Parts: sequence; structure tokens; C-alpha cells
Amino acid sequence: MTYDFNVLMFVEEFKQIKYEKEENGILTVTLNWPAKKNALSPLGLLELYYAVEHAELDKQVKVMILTGCEEAGAFSSGGYFSEEMLKDIPEKYRAEINLRDMASKKLCLKFWDFTKPVITVINGFAVGGGFTLPVICSDLVYMAENAWWALFFIKRAVMPDFATTFLLPFIIGFHKAKELFYFGDRMSAQDAVRLGLVNKVLPKEKLMPYAKKQALKLIPPKGPSLSIKLMKKTIHSYFRDIIQTQLDLENKMWTKTIQSKDFRESLKALKEKRNPTFIGR
Repeated sequence: MTYDFNVLMFVEEFKQIKYEKEENGILTVTLNWPAKKNALSPLGLLELYYAVEHAELDKQVKVMILTGCEEAGAFSSGGYFSEEMLKDIPEKYRAEINLRDMASKKLCLKFWDFTKPVITVINGFAVGGGFTLPVICSDLVYMAENAWWALFFIKRAVMPDFATTFLLPFIIGFHKAKELFYFGDRMSAQDAVRLGLVNKVLPKEKLMPYAKKQALKLIPPKGPSLSIKLMKKTIHSYFRDIIQTQLDLENKMWTKTIQSKDFRESLKALKEKRNPTFIGR
């Protein structure tokens, strides 16, 4: 393999994800911040970006499996943003962090342009970006039968991310998407498969073996990887510009929501462990 190490973060530097490659062509990327239930911090999002970058350049990698570490008891608790987190990021990478990219445009487009299949194994609860990331950025999604998910953006009075304001209505219909966005109710794995957001629900102990079995079907000699690559590129091509535009709009609206009194009230209520009282401003 050949890397331009001037622009790539070394996988050995990853702090909030694991990057584990097998000889059979399967790469497993694991969200690995158990103390915060595998939350997606600016550092973790940057590491995911570089994980995709490495996987794209590495000809030995044929399929990526994305999952969460078992110790967390969750796939991901969603976004976790703070300017103070910049101190945890190596100095040479700090310039790459844009705290105004709340919709995760950089990472979303990186995944969208990734030419190799991505299989996500949701092995615990998935909240906010912890659910929109795998559903929007993956080719196949398998979920534990006892896992749950929710789009809690409304609970914090903020915008959804990862271009879900376009893609979720496209996948499940306008009325159902608005219901999920407007109320942020907790949903089951069975709800996710019924809505077409995940491919299959399995007992937790069977998730990873099944995902790896499916991954091997996409790798030669069983799977024609070039054909799969071109299928993915063709399917994604039409939506690329639309998604980029939508991510820019989501970021614009994020700026407005985090400046609102309702957002500040949601944070105060979270700290005080009570329900927020919103005023619509």
C-alpha cells in the first residue's frame, strides 16, 4: 500500500475509534469511547474521516464494518461537541476541526464518496447522529433485536444532521420523517426494519458473525468487487450535489438553533435533569 503520510492521520493515533484489518479484506472500525457511550466528538468524527481515507487508499481493504465497542453498552449516544475538546486533538490536526460543521458535512460526503461497501452493526442504543450516521452513510445496516434508537435533536432544540432532512423523507416518506423529527420518540429495532432503515434485526450475539458472512459475499471470489464499486458509485452519483446542498443548509440552520433561547434552555434542563420549557425563540 502507498499512503501520503503528510495528509493522513496514522491509525495508531486513533483515540476514540479502533481500526482493525483482517487478511480476508474486512476492515472493522469500532467506535471506542465507552466513558461517553461512544459519543461522536469532533476528534472521533475526524478519526472516522481518516479511517475512511485509509480504507479508500488501502487496496487490501474490500469492505468496512462499522460498530460500537461492547463496553459502552451502546452503538453511539450521538454528538458531543465542545470547544474545549480541541485540547484533546493533536496540534497538527486542530486546523481540520470545524465546529461550525454541525451537520458533519465533511464526514458525510467522505462516506458518500467511499467506493467500498460499508456494513454497520448497531449493537446497542443509537441516538441522534449515532443513528443518522450509520443509516445514511452505510450500504447495509444490521441491528440488535434489543437495541433502540431515537432522533433526539428536537429534545435539544437543534437541527438533524448528515443530510437526513433530505434523505429520511426520501426513504420513509414525508409524514413519517416529520413525525420522527418533530417528536423524537424512542423507537425499537423492529420499528427500524419496518421503516426500511435497517436491513435485518438479529440477536446481539449473532450480529457480527452475520455481518462478516455478508461482507465475505461482497469480496472476491464470491463477490465481483468492481461491479459492486460501480453500482455504488452510480447509485450515489445523482444524489451527491443534492446532499452537499442540504448539508450546507443544515449547517446554516444549526447556527440559528444553537443561538436560540430554546437551545440554552435545553442544555440547562439537561444539566438539571428535568424536561425543558421551550418558548419558541
